[in-house]
Amino acid sequence: MDPRFLFSGVTSDDAGVRRGGVAVLPVGSFEQHGPFLPLATDTIVATAISDRICHDHQLFPLPPMTISCSHEHAGFPGTVSISAVTLHSVIGDIWRSLARDGWAGLVVVSGHGGNYVLSNAVQELNVDGPRIVLFPTSLDVAAACDDAALSTRAGHTDMHGGEYEVSLLLHLHPELVRPGYEETDWETEEWRGGLLTRGMRAYTPHGVIGRPSAATAQKGERILASLSASLPQRLADLAETP
Repeated sequence: MDPRFLFSGVTSDDAGVRRGGVAVLPVGSFEQHGPFLPLATDTIVATAISDRICHDHQLFPLPPMTISCSHEHAGFPGTVSISAVTLHSVIGDIWRSLARDGWAGLVVVSGHGGNYVLSNAVQELNVDGPRIVLFPTSLDVAAACDDAALSTRAGHTDMHGGEYEVSLLLHLHPELVRPGYEETDWETEEWRGGLLTRGMRAYTPHGVIGRPSAATAQKGERILASLSASLPQRLADLAETP
């Protein structure tokens, strides 16, 4: 990415070049990711996806939201959450500010699967016309898993701190991945129907559900490339924006 458009150095003049187009908001979290990934993993991933799609598709990057709804991880040290009501409000406020400034659309990049309220917020904000896209969708993630030849599927068999996330971190910031991920696989076919009631603690002793031992930097690189290739299909939904 052109460093002028990194959120840390962007100026008002830089923004003026892109105003009228589509902005991108990464939404991460601050939650446990097992003993070998940082608490900021979801924010790192969401920001990396944002940077990649902004570079590839000439979109405008916004700084990441670093704390969101991680209540299912309560009890693991370091996890911090805000309420779903707060997250909903902030997304709405950000979009209304962008709209007033003349931006045509917003891509909300979600790096944390527990932010269920993002779907509701995006749906409500699109009532008067398609302006906001939530990305990546489950279809985009499934395609990325196929394109990267992952041995597990992000979602159920690879739910948290597994092959998908470790591969991305190995590609993006290998210095942040601590030793031990190769021996921390925690695989189960158990239906986690009590997740919203009992939290992650009921299903994993260390926060991992998946197969981190299968992760590689090459898989992470292919995941990121696949997600970027999927974005135009989602941007097409904004084509009817007034």
